[in-house]
Amino acid sequence: MTDEPQVTVTDNPDRSRFEVSVDGTLAGFAAYETDAGAVVFVHTEVFDEYAGQGLAGRLAKVALGTVRETGGTVVPLCPFIRSYVQKHSPEYDDLLRDAPKA
Repeated sequence: MTDEPQVTVTDNPDRSRFEVSVDGTLAGFAAYETDAGAVVFVHTEVFDEYAGQGLAGRLAKVALGTVRETGGTVVPLCPFIRSYVQKHSPEYDDLLRDAPKA
């Protein structure tokens, strides 16, 4: 028997975000917008009471994997997602789309 918490990451398209839950309780999210087949990550947050558990990394990994499975591309405007992609280069380089020009 294990006391490991149950961590799940799901896409919640109605709220435009991927959500990470611990034992069924929302622990954080990665908010996104969509733009011509690209998922534009704009903000990632893990709530303070769940900090330091590696949840943001798990959230990023599943979110990026989901985008890959659907054939989309990524614009990592969110500093955390951008850092995660850079840290795990070249694994996610094929997902990157140039940010829209201002």
